[in-house]
Amino acid sequence: MERIKPLLARARRIFDRLHLFNILSKADDGTEGWPEHAPFDAIIVTAGGPTIPEPLVAQLADPGVMVIPVGERDLQALTVIRKQDGEISSRVAEHVRFVKLVGAHGWQAE
Repeated sequence: MERIKPLLARARRIFDRLHLFNILSKADDGTEGWPEHAPFDAIIVTAGGPTIPEPLVAQLADPGVMVIPVGERDLQALTVIRKQDGEISSRVAEHVRFVKLVGAHGWQAE
C-alpha cells in the first residue's frame, strides 16, 4: 500500500524486474488498510503516526502481529501489537524516527 503513485509505480517495476509477481500493491490511504484482503497474519507499517490506526488492528488476524512506529512527528516508539485469543497487547521495541504516516488515521497532509 502506497499513497504516492509514482513511488508505487517504481516499486511495481522493481518487483517485475525481480520476477516477484505474487506481490499485490495498491495506491491508497494505508491507514485504512485493505479490508478486501483481510485478515492479515502480519502488518508492517513503515511510517510513523500519532496513534495506532484502528482499521489496521481490526484487519489483523487472530493470532497476528503488527509492527508500527507510533508517537510524535520527530520520534516514535516502534510498537509491536499482538492479537491472541481476541486480546490485544502491545510493547515498545525501540525508539525510532520514520517519515510521517499520512491519512485518515495518521497525520494530515501538509
